[in-house]
Amino acid sequence: MSQATSRSRRSGIRRGEAASGWLFTAPVILLLGVFLVIPVLMALWVSFSDWGGRGSPFASDVNFVGLKNYSTLLAGGGLAESDFGTALKNNAWYVVLVVPIQTAVALFLAVLVNRAILRGRGFFRTAFYFPSVTSSVAITVLWLFLFSTTGAVNKVLSWFGVNGPNWFNDPSGIIHNFLGLFGVTTGPAALTQNTLLGVSWWDWLGGPSVAMTAYMIMAVFTTSGTFMLLFIAALQNLGGDITEAAMMDGANGWQRFWRITLPQLRPTLFTVLTLGLIGCWQVFDQIYTGSKGAPSKTTLTPAYLSYQTSFTNQEWGQGAAIAFILFIIIVLFTIFQRWVLRERKVSKRRMRPYDAMVIAATAPNNSPGSGLKGGQA
Repeated sequence: MSQATSRSRRSGIRRGEAASGWLFTAPVILLLGVFLVIPVLMALWVSFSDWGGRGSPFASDVNFVGLKNYSTLLAGGGLAESDFGTALKNNAWYVVLVVPIQTAVALFLAVLVNRAILRGRGFFRTAFYFPSVTSSVAITVLWLFLFSTTGAVNKVLSWFGVNGPNWFNDPSGIIHNFLGLFGVTTGPAALTQNTLLGVSWWDWLGGPSVAMTAYMIMAVFTTSGTFMLLFIAALQNLGGDITEAAMMDGANGWQRFWRITLPQLRPTLFTVLTLGLIGCWQVFDQIYTGSKGAPSKTTLTPAYLSYQTSFTNQEWGQGAAIAFILFIIIVLFTIFQRWVLRERKVSKRRMRPYDAMVIAATAPNNSPGSGLKGGQA
């Protein structure tokens, strides 16, 4: 009887705790539902409709068009497809180059300012992090001055005999420019005549434009400080026992970092790469403040194209479709990244030397009587 009573009391307490938890989280759930879930579902409906931007998207005169908006972007063969392909190409190069560079720079800065022998570590941490808290609009305006034809960047390059480009007005791809140094100005027919999303493979492989390169430098400059803090927090939580053991075994600094420190940073590395991936695919405010896709649409991104298609061209269905295609791309890249950084089992081939060492350490060296005989001898 007493056991049944205690069980009922415990269940009552648990029900009360659950009710209290739901009560405390209800405001946040309500806010997320009203301002996040419902707008996302409405945008999803808009991507399948012909809504013109006026009135309710659920009005009777708004028709369901199925996958028409998506097919126009992916296989329409018109300007919408070519613009989307151009934006996707620009952003793909942006992601491929910015994400690894900003991650490497952030990790380098974190290791640098985390060293105990460095004086003024607080100052350097603040200095490296300061660009991350500065307004992106202000940084973009500053970048327009620095990378202008007569700006400070070209002035510094002139000291080394380099004639700097007209950064934000140069649509040529950096890989095409590099090949041009060797006299290669056009690609083979297999690349120039075949297209993907309305863009030739030769243009896909041309690399980011000179204008987009300036934006990429700005992205590394403004985001490395934030990711540096994440790496610093992870480095300070690492135990020093394994590192000290490696030092006793004669491992040098690079071996300790590559074999011991970096594997322990795997969760933080995944977080940094994921945040960088999402941020790079969603780049918008720099393009809106700076070039608005110019020159020749070489700085056009899917996020800005979605805004332009919706608010300027009044093609709200296509604009919403671009946003959801971008969402799918981000999810797929995140899943792939998680698969690459997953914990892997050690192969049997690599485990053989360790198994042999364990067997040698645990097995007796001689027969039971050998130790006695050796002592008598």
